[in-house]
Amino acid sequence: MPRPGSAQRWAAVAGRWGCRLLALLLLVPGPGGASEITFELPDNAKQCFYEDIAQGTKCTLEFQVITGGHYDVDCRLEDPDGKVLYKEMKKQYDSFTFTASKNGTYKFCFSNEFSTFTHKTVYFDFQVGEDPPLFPSENRVSALTQMESACVSIHEALKSVIDYQTHFRLREAQGRSRAEDLNTRVAY
Repeated sequence: MPRPGSAQRWAAVAGRWGCRLLALLLLVPGPGGASEITFELPDNAKQCFYEDIAQGTKCTLEFQVITGGHYDVDCRLEDPDGKVLYKEMKKQYDSFTFTASKNGTYKFCFSNEFSTFTHKTVYFDFQVGEDPPLFPSENRVSALTQMESACVSIHEALKSVIDYQTHFRLREAQGRSRAEDLNTRVAY
């Protein structure tokens, strides 16, 4: 016969391990391909990036110019055969979503070749594919347990927080750059 209070101890141990499991699930990066990079683009320069993508994979390219000149760059995305999928000139920011039509290496370039003396700082986020399910058996017929559904909702909320933090960091960097530029013009 179990001792009095042993059920409460086991519940406390299970609760602690449940919290640790939840923290572990939230900290382990998934295999979903996403690249976020901030880089400097010198004047009269072009910088290209390459990504191997399988046919039928949904991809999203988002970019924003953080500092420099009129905060604009040229952006171009090509498929493995060199066919232009996206081309915009002198854009401050944009987002483009596409589905890969063939296997191969896709190329996207940022160009500042139109600028003769102003270098730019550019941020981009290139997402390849969908995030894998948080639980491998998420597509099962039976419903998720209360713990699993709580993990999924917390995971989705934290992804939203990360997106907001990135947005606010970029806005802060852009505002700081403008303020420093204005300060150099006013202070003498």
